[in-house]
Amino acid sequence: MPFTERPSRALYEGPERAAARSYLRNIGFTPDDLRKPVVGVVHSWTGTMPCNLNHRDLAAHACAGLRAIGCTPMEVNTIAISDGITMGTPGMRASLVSRELIADSVELVARGHMFDGIVGIASCDKTVPAMAMGMARVDRPSVLLYGGTILTGRFRGRAVAVHDVFEAIGAHAAGTITDDDLDEIEAAACPGAGACGGQYTANTMAMVMEVLGLSPARVNGIPAVDAGKPSAVAEAAALVETVATKDLRPSRLLTRPAFENAVAAVAASGGSTNAVLHLLALAAEVGVPLTLDDIDRISRRTPLLCDLMPGGTYSAADLHAAGGTMLLVSRLVEGGLVDGSTLTVTGRTLAEEAAAATETAGQQVVSPLGQPFAAEGGLVVLRGNLAPDGAVVKITAHTPRAHTGTARVFDGERAALDAVLGGGVGPGDTVVIRNVGPRGGPGMPEMLQVTSAIVGRGLGETVALVTDGRFSGATRGLMVGHVAPEAAAGGPIGLLRTGDRIVLDADTRTIAVDADLSTRTPPQPSPREFTTGVFAKYAATVGSAAHGATTSPWNGAPA
Repeated sequence: MPFTERPSRALYEGPERAAARSYLRNIGFTPDDLRKPVVGVVHSWTGTMPCNLNHRDLAAHACAGLRAIGCTPMEVNTIAISDGITMGTPGMRASLVSRELIADSVELVARGHMFDGIVGIASCDKTVPAMAMGMARVDRPSVLLYGGTILTGRFRGRAVAVHDVFEAIGAHAAGTITDDDLDEIEAAACPGAGACGGQYTANTMAMVMEVLGLSPARVNGIPAVDAGKPSAVAEAAALVETVATKDLRPSRLLTRPAFENAVAAVAASGGSTNAVLHLLALAAEVGVPLTLDDIDRISRRTPLLCDLMPGGTYSAADLHAAGGTMLLVSRLVEGGLVDGSTLTVTGRTLAEEAAAATETAGQQVVSPLGQPFAAEGGLVVLRGNLAPDGAVVKITAHTPRAHTGTARVFDGERAALDAVLGGGVGPGDTVVIRNVGPRGGPGMPEMLQVTSAIVGRGLGETVALVTDGRFSGATRGLMVGHVAPEAAAGGPIGLLRTGDRIVLDADTRTIAVDADLSTRTPPQPSPREFTTGVFAKYAATVGSAAHGATTSPWNGAPA
């Protein structure tokens, strides 16, 4: 087995390591097993959500694939937080925090148990980037596999996904649907295992991992309940041998061109704005310079080529059936919009993988290069006196591109949601939710409950939203997040008042308030809710959303 570096030998080789071997001899490991390369199979199984529900089953197949090539797998379980289930509650603050904890735990167990390689299985919004971050830190032969998308549900003859339920909550509050209607769509939207079915954050990040080369082409897109998923995972896990032989560790794959390719894929697919946070964070792990301006520049030159939920028509499973991520990449290669020479864990280049894509006749999910749904991609970075360090909005073919409105300012999500559901927000308003950034939340919760209520009440075309928090990939409409600096760090958003006039314009990349903020006195900071525990540690070490909201003792948050 061609692992040139074998950290596990220090744990299991020689007479002095007899005690270490003794722990393992009677729980299923033979002396011969411990002489082989030891590969950690790390996943995020949890019984709290459908997203990661198949991980233990997939891990068994990954272990079988590793044994077949002469490796010894050791299975490890880390945690996960469901964005969708915790949405709109204090539990939502745990989601982005979990990215750091999961990455830390992957790194810790891989270093502590001195794995020779890693096969990671991830599914939900934060587990995918967290797994990649942990792998990047350890930098041993690694393969990242996606547990798969959920299928769409059926509601009265049409396909539905979880964003339809969130929007139905708003419609219910407006009186346009009944209790029975809401119950019926609630029961239909999530029909089984798998991560949320649109081009939300989980599926966006699954695409990103294929384009970065950390995941093998054509495996991530297979839906969670597809009969072919287990065998594909077993074969993909065995690629760790190729990675070791050809030295395709994360440090060789995660290059500046690879990151630019990933940004282009997100932009072309209309992917989640959370990808901005995660790409910035992963780039920081490997020392690749990547900025908001880079992301905006790449998105400007990249046409929107996919008609995917939530802004479009089709699901992630539909994209897989149409030809998958590599069909989209083949369009981008054709147009010279990505660097096809970057490497992947298969040992082939991105261009070679894209050339092998098979397009399903008559598919309408991915448009031809010359017939885009929009001339530029979905990731737009705004700047102005309201967000001097930048803000992010997802623009699709169906999103309003500009809005000038009256600010309705809320310190926290709950007050904003009550105002929307209670009819206190109307056409021409700009809802502002502040003190929900990385430090202020803490944890930078998503505002999907509010954005969906706006759309559900029929205000999606006439009301905008601005926040120092973030959005679910299921958000649609002119919703601006990641405002930096955040209010808790002294950002201008903390100086806004209800009645201010806010100008948003995707074409000019503008986010501005028509007021002289320099004359205003900053409000007194609220007492800290958490003074101990994980949220206190996170708030003390997290940096700006403009740099990926990463945690570091050098980020300079006040004690």
